Amino acid sequence: MPFISKIQRQNDFNLFDSQTPIVIDNGASYFRIGWAGESEPRVVFRNIVQRPRHKVTGETVTIVGDHDPALLKYFDCTRSGPRSAFDSNVVYQFETMEYILDFGFDRMGANGMEIDHPVLITECACNPVQSRSKMAELLFETYGVPSIAFGVDVAFSYKYNQQQGVCAKDGLALCPGFTTTHVIPFVDGEPVYRGSCRTNIGGFHVTDYLKQLLSLKYPYHLAAFTWEKVEDLKMEHCYVAPDYLSEARLFQKGAKEAEEKTRCWQLPWVPPPTEEPPSEEEIARKAAIKEKQSQRLREMAEAKKSSKINELENELHALEFLLHQLDQVKESEVPSFLAETGYVSRLEIESERNKVMQSLRKVKGEPKNEQAEIEKADLAANEKYSLINIADDMLTQEQLNEKKKQLSLKSMAEGRQRLKQKRYEEELERERQQQLEEEKRLENPGLYLEQLLARYKDLSERVDQQKRLKTNGGHSNGNNLSGGVGRGERLNAAQRERMRLLTTAAFDRGKGEDTFGIRDEDWQLYKLMSKDYANDDDEEPDEDEAELTRISSRLQELDATFIPKSDVGFSQPAEVPRFKPLTKEDFQISLGVERFRCPEMLFSPNWIGVDQVGLDEMTGVSIRRLQFKDESLEERLTSSILVTGGSSLYPGIVERLEAGIRMIRPCGSPIKIVRALDPVMDAWRGAASFASDSQFHLQTFSRQDYYEKGEDWLRNYQLQYTL
Repeated sequence: MPFISKIQRQNDFNLFDSQTPIVIDNGASYFRIGWAGESEPRVVFRNIVQRPRHKVTGETVTIVGDHDPALLKYFDCTRSGPRSAFDSNVVYQFETMEYILDFGFDRMGANGMEIDHPVLITECACNPVQSRSKMAELLFETYGVPSIAFGVDVAFSYKYNQQQGVCAKDGLALCPGFTTTHVIPFVDGEPVYRGSCRTNIGGFHVTDYLKQLLSLKYPYHLAAFTWEKVEDLKMEHCYVAPDYLSEARLFQKGAKEAEEKTRCWQLPWVPPPTEEPPSEEEIARKAAIKEKQSQRLREMAEAKKSSKINELENELHALEFLLHQLDQVKESEVPSFLAETGYVSRLEIESERNKVMQSLRKVKGEPKNEQAEIEKADLAANEKYSLINIADDMLTQEQLNEKKKQLSLKSMAEGRQRLKQKRYEEELERERQQQLEEEKRLENPGLYLEQLLARYKDLSERVDQQKRLKTNGGHSNGNNLSGGVGRGERLNAAQRERMRLLTTAAFDRGKGEDTFGIRDEDWQLYKLMSKDYANDDDEEPDEDEAELTRISSRLQELDATFIPKSDVGFSQPAEVPRFKPLTKEDFQISLGVERFRCPEMLFSPNWIGVDQVGLDEMTGVSIRRLQFKDESLEERLTSSILVTGGSSLYPGIVERLEAGIRMIRPCGSPIKIVRALDPVMDAWRGAASFASDSQFHLQTFSRQDYYEKGEDWLRNYQLQYTL
């Protein structure tokens, strides 16, 4: 089975005698395995398994414990997340447990799956017999272990510290672990499991709660809050407050002590590059490049102009040569000659020549001969409308009809010409006004912008008022709301026509009998009303609105902070949102009240919905369950309270426990609480010391006993810790 791990494989497995036991501390957080009699385990890794597939080959690999983030980019981890074999400190996923044992024995240096060494493995207090039976079956059937012994990790830690003189034979062992918290009383050095107590709260819940708080506080840094990083932050910065309410008030008031207790975690941050002003050499270089590009564009434009002039001159020479040839052709041969050239008449050739001449003159930039143009236009008009100046009595009936058509066409042409001339004059006037405004702006830009803004404000108010008058006729219902259609003089032409049709229909209906609808002509009224109403919005825009649009576009060009009104009647925002560059402070994670708020759940599990007692109350529950008649024994138990487990490393937890236990014990009761020498490793060290004893084999049961006695023998199995 392929493994991916940074843990080196041991190479001295075959050097140990087959009677040397293998010691396994199978914790819910970490898996520790080593040899009996040694002071440190050989292999330590997280008790999790992940089985992703390679993105290219599709091969499934097994990742046990900590993984290398640099290698995971080659694997697809979307369908396979980290899995644990534990549920509330009890092993229930033995398929996952098999991967962990395979990896542990492989890192120890075992060749193959045959393990010919006795095994001492830890379990939780009062472990269900079903879990113990499955573990024995896995070790006997899969690995061929000759004998097994099961022991409680908390008991091994207590016995190890008892040997070191830290605690007495009679006492209490408090173990806030990864997913659960246990309290086990010890009498004469042996655990009394009928007085043990357990709550489903531990370091996992503390880390998860801290991760939730940081994610809610800094939602834009979610990617930085990985489980491993939050675990490190918890162990580095969290502590247990002596009095939670008093500590919370310090942070609520913002006292100086709260600022001193606040810690900051700086995320990776790269300052944006500062833009320095360009030097004179850089400006000169860019100007030279720009001038070179401009010169190149001018040369290209000049070449294009020369090519266009040559093309038009050649076309003009061709047309003049064609007219010259047409003059030399006989009248009878003109149609055949024109058919060969593609033109219909001589007039078409001359018209095409005039167009080419105008285009050539325009390309060369020569001024137009206005007088010649007018004379040519008059001459063309006289030729086109030849019957207009002839008296009617000199024309036939057909010529009179043609004369009427020519008069109509001429009047329409003159109207279009006048409209064109008017638009041309308006354009000249607009250009002149723009030139004057540009001169004013150049003289005093600030004053010009203020005047333009004032003009824009006045026009906006005027257009708003006109819109309100068109909507409600200049009055309201007292609540600044529209009151329906207003006075008739405020309506436009289409609305007034509609009102007239309605009035006429109502007036006619009031005369005698109501006969509306009998005739087909009566229904034309609806068509007229619908037509007028549909053309209600076809009116030309008001001059004020056009001027307002022009000033708005001009202000957008001059002032980058100006925002025009999206619609008439809506207010302009007070200030424009501006982009704020990210600074170093934006990448700082502040840990204040979270430092003591998260570990507080060990004493108040109801914060996360666990309806159980806290760590200090568990000692009272455990003592009451013993029901000893000897009162001095209770005093001996509280005089030697050992705190072990990974979650006992928080600063202040011993003082907080002592204060909490004093509140539930009689006044004057002796209370002594000590922390284990190494709360994390003492369980394995105690088990290794126990397995190295010469009488250890008396506490194990062999594979033959398992085959003969089965699960019932495991049900009554209990390790004796005093050899």
